Amino acid sequence: MQPDPLNTIWPRIVADLRDAVGDSDYEVWLSGLRVGSFDGRAIVITVPAQTLAWVTDRFTRVLEASVWKIVGDDVALTLTATGAAREQPVGRAPVAAPASAPLNPKLSFDQFVLGSGNRFAHAAALAVAENPGTAYNPLFVCGPPGVGKTHLLHSVADYLQRNEPSIRVRLTTAEAFVNEFVAAVRLGGIDTFKARYRANDVLLVDDVQFLMAKTKTEEEFFHTFNALRDAGAQVMLTSDRTPRDLDGLHQRLRDRFESGLVAEIGAPDMATRIAVLRKRADHDGLPMPAPDVLESIAERVQTNLRQLEGALIRVVAFASLTGRVLDRSLAAEVLENLFPASAPQPGDNRVTIESVQEATCQAFGITRDELLSSSRASRVAWPRQVAMYLAREHTGETLPAIGAGFGGRGHTTVMHACKRTAERVAEDPEASTIVSELSTSLSTVMDDRSD
Repeated sequence: MQPDPLNTIWPRIVADLRDAVGDSDYEVWLSGLRVGSFDGRAIVITVPAQTLAWVTDRFTRVLEASVWKIVGDDVALTLTATGAAREQPVGRAPVAAPASAPLNPKLSFDQFVLGSGNRFAHAAALAVAENPGTAYNPLFVCGPPGVGKTHLLHSVADYLQRNEPSIRVRLTTAEAFVNEFVAAVRLGGIDTFKARYRANDVLLVDDVQFLMAKTKTEEEFFHTFNALRDAGAQVMLTSDRTPRDLDGLHQRLRDRFESGLVAEIGAPDMATRIAVLRKRADHDGLPMPAPDVLESIAERVQTNLRQLEGALIRVVAFASLTGRVLDRSLAAEVLENLFPASAPQPGDNRVTIESVQEATCQAFGITRDELLSSSRASRVAWPRQVAMYLAREHTGETLPAIGAGFGGRGHTTVMHACKRTAERVAEDPEASTIVSELSTSLSTVMDDRSD
């Protein structure tokens, strides 16, 4: 039977090629490749004319490797310009103009699960989508990997594409920006590159920390940022750290990032993680696991939502392939090597952020709602600082996770609270007594658990 490259061979070549070069380089340089012909002995791949020279020079060998891996090493490979009858001569080519990064249909506001750690960032992103260039400009969303930053970025792009199709939106990554800039400099297309990025109404850039230690690219991004702001365009950025923590960037660029709104996302709490699992199962049409199975998965994967969803798929797939009952013990068995149990099972008395908050509220005579509120009154602010300090000392949670457990506050707020509490304990005997008694009571819980 004659091979059908469009339906069978070509998708496999594309998958192998994407793995070999990475998503960024693939989207910038190779996403326009197509199968021209394939007769079992020779394959012709068409390349957009403006990038033929660059692809031929940089990617011929990796293309050959992918082709040979899928269809055999006796197949001849030819690269030709799209629409050309024969292979084009290699020469200097203008810089490609890759389109905005493709949108993931799963990454929309409708699919975003709200929780205490991301509510503020979600509200800010939605405001930007509804009023680009006027609400918060720039909007800088930061947080550890896998908490939903990229989801919010794609959600803004998706919203604008659906509701404001006339607005020019470019969604990209800092890594892609770097790659395109380097290519523009090498191929003499810097003016085209500048026009491509500065002729937008909205620029969305993921993982701007990748600009660090790249002086020339950073300078170009600085001027691009200024040009867009001066023109009234919206800029939204994401990073795994706050602007002030981007030590590898020049201060002037960090100042620009802080000139708008900085919204931190903390690690998702238990309720959010379970909600994410439910939504993923529903969206993908997976058999909905029992509540205790979802709890088991959520207990093991506490900080990264991508890993959380991957754990769900792994557990469901294992149950399906082995024909075993999908219960809590199966989930624990499947995930033990990848995600060893670090959280307590039901019935354990491990100190949690919630138990610290409860003990603190009892000691100071306030409610948990008051503790988590935005009030700065001394009768609330001091207990809140104590609770954050004790959570840091007794739970083993990260600073972002603690901040998320206190109404979505950032890790810098937790650091400040710990510092202020330590200083006050050292200076104020009454404060020292209160904190010491609370700490002792929490330690007793741990002792009881070990018994």
